[in-house]
Amino acid sequence: MESRVLFICTGNYYRSRFAEAVFNHHAEALNLPWKAFSRGLKIHAVPSDFLLSPHTRQHLAARKMDLRHTAPDRSQLTEKDLAESRIVIALKDQEHRPMMRIQFPHWADRVTYWDVADQPETTPDEGLAQIESLVEELIGELRGAEALAMR
Repeated sequence: MESRVLFICTGNYYRSRFAEAVFNHHAEALNLPWKAFSRGLKIHAVPSDFLLSPHTRQHLAARKMDLRHTAPDRSQLTEKDLAESRIVIALKDQEHRPMMRIQFPHWADRVTYWDVADQPETTPDEGLAQIESLVEELIGELRGAEALAMR
């Protein structure tokens, strides 16, 4: 059975979708029993015809990571998503913790918060490289935990 990791951002359009795709690409290549998915806290903030950021699309293509590793559309975060996930990561503490406290107060302090800023605070090149590095670190930790569990 696969364990689930949930990546959360605001619009589920850019950062969380990139994290989802990078995670799933590596997990599949390493045959890890983990699957990532992503959700947004405020998907209505992004126009409905914007399904995936062109920056996310471009950076995945440059890394030869297939778009099938992210969902085809944006999705709003639900209580069920949180409950079904073993690991929950929000992409920016200052941005997402306040939203979590309002929408899911009993979950707000159970989330791991990274510190990946959105545009214009950081460029897509910088932000997505930071996400890739953090996801690769997470994959490494999960690989180590899987190896220990098999002993």
